[in-house]
Amino acid sequence: MTTARPVPRWADVVAHIIPFTVLPSGIWRIALGLGVPMGFGNGSELTDFPHPIGTPYVFSLSILAELFALLAIGLVRPWGEVFPRWFPLIAGRRVPVSFAVGAASLGAAAVTYLSVDTAFVWDEAMALPGSPDGFAETVMTAAYAPCLAWGPLLAVVTVHYYRRRTARPAPSLADAAAPVR
Repeated sequence: MTTARPVPRWADVVAHIIPFTVLPSGIWRIALGLGVPMGFGNGSELTDFPHPIGTPYVFSLSILAELFALLAIGLVRPWGEVFPRWFPLIAGRRVPVSFAVGAASLGAAAVTYLSVDTAFVWDEAMALPGSPDGFAETVMTAAYAPCLAWGPLLAVVTVHYYRRRTARPAPSLADAAAPVR
């Protein structure tokens, strides 16, 4: 099955970049969850890993963020237009444009807000006792900085999805040659 209208290469590339904006922070969190100190010193609650509650939390957060980021690919793939066969009760039905655009728009707004809000308090967080400094702070910043692109990239792909799914089909050559009555 192919999409109703062709997806331009740029939209496909942008949708596939989105999961990579989340991956570095997920890897950073998983390393922390496995007990790698990641530059945090004594006095920080982040030195208590592996932790019976914290470790599953950071693993789950990393996996969930990556799964949400992967959903952006649905905006350029057929499964974003027609529900796949394995969806009970709605398999084979068209995905309502308002549902996909609404969910993606809310997601884009939420991750933009969260990532920008975090970026504004980054200096304050790095001043707390036990926070990393020097190379460790640079690594942590490099791991989280790509998340700033997640929301805007998702918004761009969402607008493209909306326009592609709601655009009227272009007239064919046969329509252009037909006499007007």
